[in-house]
Amino acid sequence: MKRVLSLATPLIAVATPAFAHVGIGSTGSFAAGVAHPLTGLDHVSVMIAVGLWAALKGGRALWVWPAAFVGVMLIGGALGMAHVPLPFVEPAILASVIAIGILVALAVDLSALAGAGVVGLFALFHGHAHGSEVAETFGGFAYMAGFALATATLHLVGIGLALGLARTPLRGLVRTGGIVCTLVGVGLFAGVLQ
Repeated sequence: MKRVLSLATPLIAVATPAFAHVGIGSTGSFAAGVAHPLTGLDHVSVMIAVGLWAALKGGRALWVWPAAFVGVMLIGGALGMAHVPLPFVEPAILASVIAIGILVALAVDLSALAGAGVVGLFALFHGHAHGSEVAETFGGFAYMAGFALATATLHLVGIGLALGLARTPLRGLVRTGGIVCTLVGVGLFAGVLQ
């Protein structure tokens, strides 16, 4: 874990925005909330990676880590909607893609509580970025509900992929998924991907 934090800390300090957030597209409906996470490479990759990591851990982590992510993301969203400032939002989102990818690639084995803390910390930033985009209206709340549903669905995709591959000779592809997630984060950081 110290190794992951030592890798992520400098990235947070020098990262540029992923430009996947704030003011892009409609933010006033449930359908827009469902669609938005599916259009951001950062969000898709890290959400699937959270599911992969939860499945690698198994047990309570299968539901605790995705639930922690979605729950804390909604808290972050409420803070964003209320215009409560949170520093380093975009760099932390970018760091989440790299860090969660590394956790999957290395199959880092944390307790269910510690893993929930890690994903929850990153979820706060993801939620804040999207909550900052929406108005404090019913449409904004509907958007966040759709966003939460799409996020949970992406977690389930990761879990399903990992559990499905676990029974095959291709089970090593789960950890390869972590490498891909990390490479996406590095590509976003370098400006090669958007």
